[in-house]
Amino acid sequence: MAALVLFVLNISLGSVAIPIKEVFKSLSGQSISKESWHYIVVNYRLPKAITAVLAGIGLSVSGLLMQTLFRNPLAGPYVLGLSSGSSLGVAFLIMGAGFLPGFLGAFVLSSYGIILASCVGSFLVLLAVLFVSQRLRDTTAILIVGLMFGSFASAIVGVLTYFSTAEQLQKFTFWSLGNLGNLSWTSITILTVCVLIGLLLSIICLKPLDALLLGENYAKSLGLNFNKTRFILIFATSILAGSITAFAGPIAFVGLAVPHIAKLVFQTSSHLVLFWSTVLFGAIIMLVCDIICQFPGSDVILPINAITSIIGAPVVIWLLLRKRKMML
Repeated sequence: MAALVLFVLNISLGSVAIPIKEVFKSLSGQSISKESWHYIVVNYRLPKAITAVLAGIGLSVSGLLMQTLFRNPLAGPYVLGLSSGSSLGVAFLIMGAGFLPGFLGAFVLSSYGIILASCVGSFLVLLAVLFVSQRLRDTTAILIVGLMFGSFASAIVGVLTYFSTAEQLQKFTFWSLGNLGNLSWTSITILTVCVLIGLLLSIICLKPLDALLLGENYAKSLGLNFNKTRFILIFATSILAGSITAFAGPIAFVGLAVPHIAKLVFQTSSHLVLFWSTVLFGAIIMLVCDIICQFPGSDVILPINAITSIIGAPVVIWLLLRKRKMML
């Protein structure tokens, strides 16, 4: 219910305030007082609200998968280096477009060109991680390899930014801050399909995830095919985090914080409960952050990355302190 209310508020609030009653009319296809309101709702705010829900759900679930797989509370959706791979692809595109012919350079710097570059960069890192995961038995070693891939890609991005112009650097910085808007309905459809595939793969692994909480050896003693489960978890995380990064940019903190919030609120280790609570909290937190980003009543729009960290960090700290007080 809270997610639905926030979804409607997200569409209603913004630089132009639209009454909630008019929002419902617009969504149901009825005629509303101002045609401009209908245009804003259908072409701008509804796609952005859907993107916020998909990003919140996808990043939160992938964070839960990684924290359980690596048994590390600091693991998140980008721990495998996917975000750095996406950043590297976009950096190569933005800072190397000047060497391409005019018409080709214009295409690659369009929104679709940037999405394609982000997907290619993330996919190459995914292939490298999957290749390594098939040859390493130690899950911790895979975590280290993922971090090394991320560091390597970040280093190359740093070199590219050093030699880039101010305009190129500004464009890359804006992308890296994250953006939930400006997605077409075609892009949202593709993102929805990717997120649904990642969620279905995650649901398949819910029972194996419970076994993994007690360690790899215990899970294997129960008859779990650990290598297959690990492959599915890494692939699901890659689809979720990679697709969201491609379409919305690298969004920080949500994937790390939301699984902890779900665990603190429900006080359970059952992944069936944690999965659905993470889905719910991920959508709610992203919608709240997006509402704050819009500065209702103002033309100012803040980057989503800044708000997710500003809002999320105090919430997690408060929940941890509250839990400690309850235990005393």
